[in-house]
Amino acid sequence: MALIIQQDCTACDACRPVCPNEAISVGEIVYVIDPLRCTECVGAEDEPQCKLVCPADCIGQHPDFVETPEELVEKYNALHG
Repeated sequence: MALIIQQDCTACDACRPVCPNEAISVGEIVYVIDPLRCTECVGAEDEPQCKLVCPADCIGQHPDFVETPEELVEKYNALHG
């Protein structure tokens, strides 16, 4: 499942540099996560790095992008293959 940044994002930029898939970018109001690039760090780390560093605790599950761990590994491998 991809992650999503909610409206209470403070735009601190802590999340963007830790994303192994370069899925996070500056949006119009808050930072955004590209769900086609987000693997929740599966394939790179044990847990989502953006959630670990987010001081606003505003990153959650994206309800429209439900994926199995196997699908996330495949996506990661396709991005880094």
